[in-house]
Amino acid sequence: MGDRIFLSSPHMSDEGYEQQYVQEAFDTNWIAPLGTNVNEFEKELAAKVGSKSAAALSSGTAAIHLALKAVGVGEEDIVFCPTLTFSATANPIIYQNATPVFIDSNYETWNMCPNALEEAFQKYPEVKAVIVVHLYGFSADMDRIMEVCNKHNVTVIEDAAESLGGYYKGQHSGTFGEYGIFSFNGNKIITTSGGGMLVSNNEDKIKKARFWATQSRDQARHYQHSELGFNYRMSNVVAGIGRGQLKVLEQRVEKKKYIFEFYKNELSHLEGVEFMPVNDCDQPNYWLSSLTLKGDVRPSDVMEALDKENIESRPVWKPMHTQPFFEKYDFIGTGVSEELYMNGICLPSDTKMTERDLNRVVKKIKSLWLNK
Repeated sequence: MGDRIFLSSPHMSDEGYEQQYVQEAFDTNWIAPLGTNVNEFEKELAAKVGSKSAAALSSGTAAIHLALKAVGVGEEDIVFCPTLTFSATANPIIYQNATPVFIDSNYETWNMCPNALEEAFQKYPEVKAVIVVHLYGFSADMDRIMEVCNKHNVTVIEDAAESLGGYYKGQHSGTFGEYGIFSFNGNKIITTSGGGMLVSNNEDKIKKARFWATQSRDQARHYQHSELGFNYRMSNVVAGIGRGQLKVLEQRVEKKKYIFEFYKNELSHLEGVEFMPVNDCDQPNYWLSSLTLKGDVRPSDVMEALDKENIESRPVWKPMHTQPFFEKYDFIGTGVSEELYMNGICLPSDTKMTERDLNRVVKKIKSLWLNK
């Protein structure tokens, strides 16, 4: 058994950019929340994606929460949410005492189906906001989704936690809606160990989000609070890691793409294998290389075989409307998301993988077809 091959682990720069910024935070004693790194990380990330402003927060989940709050989502409001996603997309809807309605995927993108979205609007015309996810770094059909949402005059929040560095028709993921969120969790394409960013062209709303994220402390000599606040600000040390990581984002995207295309070239000929589609309008960041299996070899067969070789893989997200906590909420669709979950698998996509690692993975996978 060889060394462990991870699904997607942190990858610090060879140049040591992160350590330089973190050392600066220590040298200046600015290790608490706020400081030069936080301010500059916000500016640099906003500039990178083409947004006017950004708020550095403790997580992508916190960013979604504050986006919903900025929209004015409250008790009994309805929010449309993709069902094929991680629970962090849906949980903040509950934080605001609102009601999620889960929207199915389509086969063309694996992301929110515009037809199901339109159907949801017919059933729930009073919806307050729509959250869109760019799954595994691949863009949703933003032209059609924005067309539907604009027609109904509803605010769009983009959960771009997995798609930083990706583009849709030349525009960065996370910048189509009123608000976009990014995650820097340990498994993301760049990481700060933990953290997130809320971006928007509405600078007043971002300023308000920063206020909420620092316990809603009013401008006063004493501690005064006129609104409910949250402890959501990113620390200056964490932001220093982020600034360094941002310098190698393009390198990470390039490697993720190489990994995806390597797998596709080596495995596409196998019976029943179909990779997550790359559409003409989409320039993904290829965060996780994902595929479906519709033959005799099942995802569980692949995951178990890889696990025995000390290689990490995982299933596609289990749809939210099938989760014990969320199953009481409505679902609009035809079951595409459930089929993707039943047949889907995410292969190791770690940017530190070598050619030897990649060959080790595909050799083990191919052996399953030889033994059938």
